Amino acid sequence: MILVSACLLGTNCKYSGGNNKSERLAELVKDYTLLPVCPEVSGGMPTPRKPNEITGGSGEAVLMGSAKVQCKEGTDNTESFIKGAKETLSLAKKFNIKYAVLKERSPSCGSSFVYDGTFSGKLVNGRGVTAALLMENGIKVYSENGIEQLLKDIQKDSNSMKKDEV
Repeated sequence: MILVSACLLGTNCKYSGGNNKSERLAELVKDYTLLPVCPEVSGGMPTPRKPNEITGGSGEAVLMGSAKVQCKEGTDNTESFIKGAKETLSLAKKFNIKYAVLKERSPSCGSSFVYDGTFSGKLVNGRGVTAALLMENGIKVYSENGIEQLLKDIQKDSNSMKKDEV
């Protein structure tokens, strides 16, 4: 089973009320069970909602309490983002998830890049809150652009498991 940002599977849970459907990701349903999640909705955020960015660091810093997630007007939504990350991790543990495909650039789901907190469209290296929490707990996180690497890693991991069992 693979945890997937629900917006990538066509669920209209993106901050704007739309989605980020990935046809390539949708094809994985043929071979894998996909578990769609939206950490922001799980954390109590409405759809649509004002865009949020991490200020003062990345997802790891938010989890440590040294950065915040807020909207442009300054409303602090950190608590909702942490709650959603924890709900997502709980689901991942419940279903023994080892892999996740999450929406890049999201303050929740970004695995390599997030916006810099100035609402200017500038990207910086960093992870979203949920991606950081999942990775801290040993779950391999990929962006929607990393599906080929995900498939290689699944194959490699399943081959090594078979060797260990012999």
